[in-house]
Amino acid sequence: MSQKVMVRFVVAVMFALGVVASAVAQMPNPYGTAISLENAKKAAAPALAEAAKNNWRVAVAIVGPGGTLIYYEKMDNTQLGSAEVAIDKARTAALFKRPTKAFQDALAAGGEGLRILTLKGVVAAEGGIPLVMDGKIVGAIGVSGATSAQDAQCAKAGADTIK
Repeated sequence: MSQKVMVRFVVAVMFALGVVASAVAQMPNPYGTAISLENAKKAAAPALAEAAKNNWRVAVAIVGPGGTLIYYEKMDNTQLGSAEVAIDKARTAALFKRPTKAFQDALAAGGEGLRILTLKGVVAAEGGIPLVMDGKIVGAIGVSGATSAQDAQCAKAGADTIK
């Protein structure tokens, strides 16, 4: 291999490593150990209370950072389809490190936001929020059963209890 080719190769590798390092540095909140069952129940309780206070019927799911279900509760008379949607919202928020509203907004904007439709396992509807403790994502909460904005209101009530 000529010296010129070798120099180009080294520069290309250094550039690629710089891009990766930059992307990693910009990632918010690293993942932590999965939320405990006790804390998962603590996060679900205010979400369910918020729904009950407003006479909404919802399902609440708490997952760990890898999307594994930790805790689930469905209020009586909640539409059956919301059971899976709550879990999927929580998984989306955990796996992609952002509230599901970010996907909803990107999709609504159209254009490049339509690429969201190609991402496997993404629910682009408000109601999923990462759970952060000590600066690390320990899971996520997902709520479904009311409107997306109402689901998000309940999820926020739950997420706000985890610090």
